[in-house]
Amino acid sequence: GAGATFPNPIYQKWFSEYHKLHSDVKVNYQSIGSGGGIRQITEATVDFGASDMPMTDDQLKAAQTKLNTKVLNIPTVLGADVPAYNIPGVSAELKFTPEILAGIFLGHINNWNDPAIAKANPDVKLPNQEIIVVHRSDGSGTTFIWTDYLSKISPEWKSQVGAGTSVNWPKGLGGKGNEGVAGSIRQLPGTLGYVELIYAIQNKIAYGRVRNSAGEFVKASLASVTAAAGSVTKMPADFRVSITNAPGKEAYPISSFTWLLVPVQAKDPARGKILADFLNWMVSDGQKMTASLSYAPLPENVVAKVKEAIKQVK
Repeated sequence: GAGATFPNPIYQKWFSEYHKLHSDVKVNYQSIGSGGGIRQITEATVDFGASDMPMTDDQLKAAQTKLNTKVLNIPTVLGADVPAYNIPGVSAELKFTPEILAGIFLGHINNWNDPAIAKANPDVKLPNQEIIVVHRSDGSGTTFIWTDYLSKISPEWKSQVGAGTSVNWPKGLGGKGNEGVAGSIRQLPGTLGYVELIYAIQNKIAYGRVRNSAGEFVKASLASVTAAAGSVTKMPADFRVSITNAPGKEAYPISSFTWLLVPVQAKDPARGKILADFLNWMVSDGQKMTASLSYAPLPENVVAKVKEAIKQVK
């Protein structure tokens, strides 16, 4: 398999644990970004892809034509994009409003002591230091989640930049993978970038609270990502759904499902059966392993639907 870096830590754990249970099954997963995952499954160079942006109608059509079978978007876990920063002399947990995040990424807010940031963080002494924006350089689902969120909260962002796995950034430096962005933030004073929650935790990078649609400043956590997932009262049959800027006082606003891209009919039926078995294990036993890596498990109503969908895989 190949694709998203956002869920790579939990995927590596799952594949390793599954191998311990089934010594004859070894999964090699390359974390190359969601854009690469969609491309490789469409070109049939992998048994499955992975993406944090569900495949579009056009992408699904292209894949079906090439593979001669339908591709399913199977949700696996939930995670969060966090605004991660490195400000010398500031150890406090910053608060970000939607307007601040859009302003920084649009290039309207360029200094850490900008009045808008100071107003949201009255108790923090902010330095007179330029903000260096860090974003992804590769086609990335983490980027899709971030830009999908910015498109919902900023009409200017929506009309000028929009949402996608790759966008035309108004400003900033590019890093490859969540790993690359986390590395740049760690090394460069004054930086602000977005990474999946576990990368901020593992790299000991500060990350802030974000004001949600209910007006609460919420920190990304297992509970707040689960609260965002709870906003999906009716999961679409094909599982393609966005939960950024979810309603609810406790919901973290930059949360998302992430998906495995699985052909219904495998080229090799033996591999198709192994993949179906793994997917069934993933949505049952595998879900119990998510918390240790700061991912949220799938809601129970979604698990039941996923188990039904997996029956198609052969």
